[in-house]
Amino acid sequence: MIIKPEDYPVNEFHSFLLGAVGPRPIAFASTIDKNGNVNLSPFSFFNVFSSNPPVLIFSPARRVRDNTTKHTLENVKEVPEVVINIVNYSMVQQTSLASTEYDKGVNEFIKAGFTEAPSTSIKPPRVKEAPVSFECDVIQVIELGQSGGAGNLILCKIKLAHAKEEIFDTGLKIDPNKIDLVARMGADYYCRASGKALFEVPKPLQTKGIGIDRLPEKIKSSTVLTGNDLGMLANIEQLPEKDTIQDSSVLSSIKDILSITDQNKRELLLHMEAKSLLAQNKVTEAWKILLLSL
Repeated sequence: MIIKPEDYPVNEFHSFLLGAVGPRPIAFASTIDKNGNVNLSPFSFFNVFSSNPPVLIFSPARRVRDNTTKHTLENVKEVPEVVINIVNYSMVQQTSLASTEYDKGVNEFIKAGFTEAPSTSIKPPRVKEAPVSFECDVIQVIELGQSGGAGNLILCKIKLAHAKEEIFDTGLKIDPNKIDLVARMGADYYCRASGKALFEVPKPLQTKGIGIDRLPEKIKSSTVLTGNDLGMLANIEQLPEKDTIQDSSVLSSIKDILSITDQNKRELLLHMEAKSLLAQNKVTEAWKILLLSL
C-alpha cells in the first residue's frame, strides 16, 4: 500500500501512525497552572533527545475531534515547569485512568490514586510511585499547526532526577527487568519491556562488522537464515578460516548430518542447526556449522 496523509481523515491516519510507530515511551507529565491547580496526564509522543544539555521532548497534540488543547499545554505556558514521571508496569492501569479528560481544576493525582511528592527545584509535584521522575524547566514550546491533530513540542531541560534505588544494577545503569517499563502501541495495546520481551543485540561500536555483502554466497542466499540471522553472522571483524573450525564437539553433534550424501539436504540441515544456535546467541558456534556447509 502507498498511504498519503491527505487521502485519509485525520483520525484515521492518526490511528495508523500509532499502530506503526511504536512502542512509544510514556511521559507522565505533572504540571500546575498559574492558580496552583495540579494536572497529571500521560503522553506517548515522547522521548529523550539530548544528554548534554539533558533535554526531553513530549507533545500534547490538539484534539482531533474539536481542535481543543490539553490542560498540560495550557499549564506549561502559564508556569513553564514540568515533572516527567516514567511509567512502569505496576502503575500502568492508574496511569491510563489519569488520561481521562476530567474538567480543568480536577486533580488527576487524586482521581488515579497517586501520591503527590514535593519536587526539589520546581513547583509541580512528582509522582511518588514512579521509578524515575525528571524535574524540568520548559525551555521552548513549538507549535506544529493550528488544526486538530497538530502537535506541540514541549522542550524540557532536566534540572534533576529522582530514581528508586532498587531499579539499578551498578552505578547509574538501570536493570530493565527491575524498572519493568511499559510503552504504548496502537489502539488499546501496551507493551511490557521486561522478561521474555527483552533480547540483546551487540552494538557494532568497538569493531567493524564485515557486513552482509561479504558473507559467502551460499550463506547469503540461504532459504533458512533470515535477515536477522545474517546480521548476526556479519557482525564479526573477519571471516573465520575454514581450517580453524574442526571442533570435535561440533563435529560430533552433527555427525549424522555430515554423513548425508545429498548435498542440498545436508546444507539445509546444517543451516537449520546454525539457525538454532543463532537463536541462542551462539554466533561462533553457528559459524563453525555453516563453514562445514561450504
